[in-house]
Amino acid sequence: MPNSNGTAAVEARDITKRFGGITALNNASFSCQAGSIHALIGENGAGKSTMIKVLSGVVTPDSGTILINGQQTTVHSPADAARQGVVAVFQELSLMPQLTVAENIYITNPPRNRLGLIDHKQLNARTHEFCAELGFEQLDPDALVSEIPLAQRQLVEIAKALSRKPKVLILDEGTSALSIHDVRLVFQVIRRLRDEGRSVIFISHRMSEVDEIADTLTIFRDGEDVGSFAMGNVSRDEMVQLMIGRKLEQVYPPKPTITAQQRQPLLNVHNLGWEQALNDISFEIGKGEIVGLGGLDGQGQGELLFSLFGLLRGMRGTISIDGQPTHINGPADAANAGINLALIPEDRKTEGLILPMSVGSNISLSIIDRVAKLGLIDAKQEQTSIQRTVERLQIKTPSARLKARGLSGGNQQKLVIGKWLLTEAKLYLLHDPTRGIDVGTKQEIYQLMRTLADNGAGILFFSTELSELVGMCDRVLVLYEGRVFRELVASEITEENIVSAALGLEQPTVADRLIPVSSASF
Repeated sequence: MPNSNGTAAVEARDITKRFGGITALNNASFSCQAGSIHALIGENGAGKSTMIKVLSGVVTPDSGTILINGQQTTVHSPADAARQGVVAVFQELSLMPQLTVAENIYITNPPRNRLGLIDHKQLNARTHEFCAELGFEQLDPDALVSEIPLAQRQLVEIAKALSRKPKVLILDEGTSALSIHDVRLVFQVIRRLRDEGRSVIFISHRMSEVDEIADTLTIFRDGEDVGSFAMGNVSRDEMVQLMIGRKLEQVYPPKPTITAQQRQPLLNVHNLGWEQALNDISFEIGKGEIVGLGGLDGQGQGELLFSLFGLLRGMRGTISIDGQPTHINGPADAANAGINLALIPEDRKTEGLILPMSVGSNISLSIIDRVAKLGLIDAKQEQTSIQRTVERLQIKTPSARLKARGLSGGNQQKLVIGKWLLTEAKLYLLHDPTRGIDVGTKQEIYQLMRTLADNGAGILFFSTELSELVGMCDRVLVLYEGRVFRELVASEITEENIVSAALGLEQPTVADRLIPVSSASF
């Protein structure tokens, strides 16, 4: 519960911050009480991330006041913020990939021996004990961060922040890459922090998570705070209206009725296998069809998408596109005009974009061979393609010359999608494309997916949000231990059926119906 004297653990008053011609925060205020889990929500670009970067010393506000435990202060850097008890886990992970899990967690204060050198034996023992205390036993202290999955990297980032014993922990989309099981572990930890009188500022676009974990809620829109509420005092519809400034219409576009007989084959996969991760996978995707990939994290979904895009070596089985056997030996093969595949990867920042390059250059990379003649780029044709993409996807940027890292998360995701739209692909491979983006942008992506399908493209769609698979997919293939365990069609596509198949059960049992499975967004 909050302090009895009402003093906020951390508070920002009338903060304004501009980046060039963009006003990220406009006299915005935010206050989090001690012993509280305080959710901060809003669309991408609403100012949430800028506010927490101000609180954690990453950026300096142009004007306004910061108070920690009621005392006015200046936060010069993240290290300064940590000394004052405020530690943030940002959406952009800050881990050192060439170091181990243990080295990353204790990077600021590793145990040392008498010679002043890092004591790796003690470091690993301390990390093992700490991760067990948190419930993160799946983390191997000696594993290189570059070799562990994104979900585990997210847990390492959280453990790294917690090792600094913060009084205020900030989680900016800290659960976006996690499985339902891992989210539960993180929730146990942050509830424990609250019970100890510490504070958590929680940013998530998964409203079911906000409903479950938050005590208090603040909503940002267009760089301003537009309301703070005790959870339970504002409805989901009211939250959405405050976030986007309008009523949210139907979340998912209507599905067409396509029978198996009407389906025109586009992709045929037969007995596909790779090492131990994929085993004899066979399925088809028809033109105009959205096929979902369900299952618990790590059951082969990512490997399946990578294999189709030519990113894995040593594949077994056959792939046919438009009835023609196809050999995909790399991304260049996948993207060529004869095959025309597009991959929207899981991590837009490291796999989908070149952040130091401009918005325009990222867009034109996918069609550079089409806008070049005799080794020279046709600048007029390139700029026309860039402008058309920015307008079509409503990418919010002051200029196509802005570096991609300067865009909000949702606009970065639009950028990844936009560059592939220019290729006019036949088949889109989508790996959790709405992870960490806001409700308005999600709805735009849902509509774009259905429009692409209506125009004859096929889509293979993996999502960690069960409601998206239910709302968007014409069929769902549930993977279990690297195999297609069950195919769901029409009315069979329910969260209950997806979860039961993900657990290797043919039909849901009474016990399964009691499992809290929804990680749904709006």
